[in-house]
Amino acid sequence: MENIKLDAFDGRIINELTFDARIPLTSIAKKLKVSNTFIHQRIRRLKERGILKNATYVLDPYSLGYETSAYTQVMLADSKFHRQVEQKLALIPEIVECVNISGRYALMVRIYARNNRHLRDIIYERILTIEGVEGSNTTFSFETAFTRNLSVPEVDS
Repeated sequence: MENIKLDAFDGRIINELTFDARIPLTSIAKKLKVSNTFIHQRIRRLKERGILKNATYVLDPYSLGYETSAYTQVMLADSKFHRQVEQKLALIPEIVECVNISGRYALMVRIYARNNRHLRDIIYERILTIEGVEGSNTTFSFETAFTRNLSVPEVDS
């Protein structure tokens, strides 16, 4: 993996965008006392290098009626099913994240459900019926204390 070097401008631009992705680029340019073109070029470069992914709104699941949140570890019958199971899990809209983990369980997914019965249905009828899934272990999440982006590493001045 390439170690990407950021300079002070990159760091400041990233900080502004992660605080408010909707900030007008002209406002960033004014704040940093540089041209709009400079900001556009830097953002394009940060996107090309894969540092900036997507500017999106973060939805509040509870406000949308999803009262239950859980992390479910998924056990596979055999490692050959790994990618196939990931693809099937991606088709379940209530699963918002899927990560590969070590140990007996190969995958862990974050699920939002309307209630406990809905969660049970997702696990029993949609996850455990996927070919290659041997079992699962679910932990309920009472609330999310915080989420955040990574902080920008120290940059060259």
